[in-house]
Amino acid sequence: MIRIIALFIVVIPGVLAALGIKLMRDMTFGILQVPFPNLLLQFLVGLIFFIGGLGFVAGFIFRRDRKRNKVQQKFKKQ
Repeated sequence: MIRIIALFIVVIPGVLAALGIKLMRDMTFGILQVPFPNLLLQFLVGLIFFIGGLGFVAGFIFRRDRKRNKVQQKFKKQ
């Protein structure tokens, strides 16, 4: 059960990151999505979603690897 919960914790930010990529791509091609009034706002929201989702997934993996001592010496806790 814990692994399923951990999977959901990683999948939800991953989906947000994918949505961010889609919003940025749509702005590049000039496709305006419904809740956004202009393309610049759509790009900025997509960038925030992408950076936030990617950062969360990367932090989750880094924290897990740090607990299992699978990181380089400079990243280990003192």
